[in-house]
Amino acid sequence: QVQLAESGGGSAQTGGSLRLSCAVSAASNIPVCMAWFRQAPGKEREKVARIIPGSATNYYADSVKGRFFISYKNDRKTLYLQMNRLTPEDSGMYYCAAARGPLCHATFQPDDYWGQGTQVTVSS
Repeated sequence: QVQLAESGGGSAQTGGSLRLSCAVSAASNIPVCMAWFRQAPGKEREKVARIIPGSATNYYADSVKGRFFISYKNDRKTLYLQMNRLTPEDSGMYYCAAARGPLCHATFQPDDYWGQGTQVTVSS
């Protein structure tokens, strides 16, 4: 069973930066794809970014394109989300997800691996 643990959330001011981390359990293989999601109160869950380790093409939501950057460190077995030029609209609970099977689908299912989440609050 793959375990995911997010960290790095907290408070930031508008225009600031935060770096989120998602540690993958040491006994697991490198997932075929991983993603960051976020959910704000009263809003639907949103896929922020997705990465396929070893691929040069990543997915970013339009709202974060050019500001957020997703990466994966094989030696550390850790997924990262660098968030720059933060705005209050970036506030929410951020979740890390990893594909369970050998294929990377467009959407992540409840049966995939999910972390517990880390809170991000951006003030003006």
